Amino acid sequence: MRIVIALGGNALLKRGEPMTAEVQRHNIHTAAVAIAPITTEHQVVITHGNGPQVGLLALQGASYKPEEAYPLDVLGAETEGMIGYMLEQELGNLLPFEVPFATLLTMVEVDADDPGFQNPTKFVGPVYEKADADRMAGEKGWVFKQDGEKWRRVVPSPMPKRIFEIRPVKWLLDKGTIVICAGGGGIPTMYEKGKERSLTGIEAVIDKDFCSELLARELEADLFIMATDADAVFTDWGKPEQKAIHRANPEAIRKYPFPAGSMGPKVDAACRFAQRTGKTAAIGALADIEQIVRGERGTIVNSTFSGMAWH
Repeated sequence: MRIVIALGGNALLKRGEPMTAEVQRHNIHTAAVAIAPITTEHQVVITHGNGPQVGLLALQGASYKPEEAYPLDVLGAETEGMIGYMLEQELGNLLPFEVPFATLLTMVEVDADDPGFQNPTKFVGPVYEKADADRMAGEKGWVFKQDGEKWRRVVPSPMPKRIFEIRPVKWLLDKGTIVICAGGGGIPTMYEKGKERSLTGIEAVIDKDFCSELLARELEADLFIMATDADAVFTDWGKPEQKAIHRANPEAIRKYPFPAGSMGPKVDAACRFAQRTGKTAAIGALADIEQIVRGERGTIVNSTFSGMAWH
């Protein structure tokens, strides 16, 4: 099978952990251990989040004069290279020497009129106390929203329209390469109005789940997996009556509300993939990847299922 695996932010940096290279490498090693076994039997494409990393780079850049700070599209490209390097190395240490890897800087086009630009919602960077967030908002003009008990910077999150590097990804897969691409939802770009061939980067972060879903569709993947820190999608999460969904029809699972800042986009992306391709999407724990591929763990979404079944 051809499988696209979208690694959640927990695969790289867990909430509250220091944003050091050592911590990230440890977490990426854990992800590599989970993914390596399925690469021996399947074509694998890996995408990943980059919210904490791109936020850290932006914070570092803010220590310079405003005109010297690098924009988010450039920082996104930097994180794609950094995280891809670590993933390649950790997977390479587990797999036979002859297995090829490739990390592709991946540009993604968005629409200039996307409503996401009017309402920044994508969290980037570390969490702050309210007083510190207010101070930085005043100093740097950043927008902050509450994230749990803390506050985090938010930026626009437009929907992906086109992935430019689809052809190179297909070429690499045809040669047996494990491909890492579309990190952090890809590098956000758009064409300037009135300038048909003038592509430019923008200050935004594309949602990685929606970009990964588009990638999976355009690659004609057989299975699209979103690996997170939850064993499955739960209804009534955090309540005594919570239940883990095992199998679901897109129409059935869409009837339940899920948080916009966490499981909501994943469920939406899974339903979109299942409905538009007739194939399977899954959401579950990174450690359960092998069982998710076999349909034994996680939440499996397919249009052929009748209603929902529970774990």
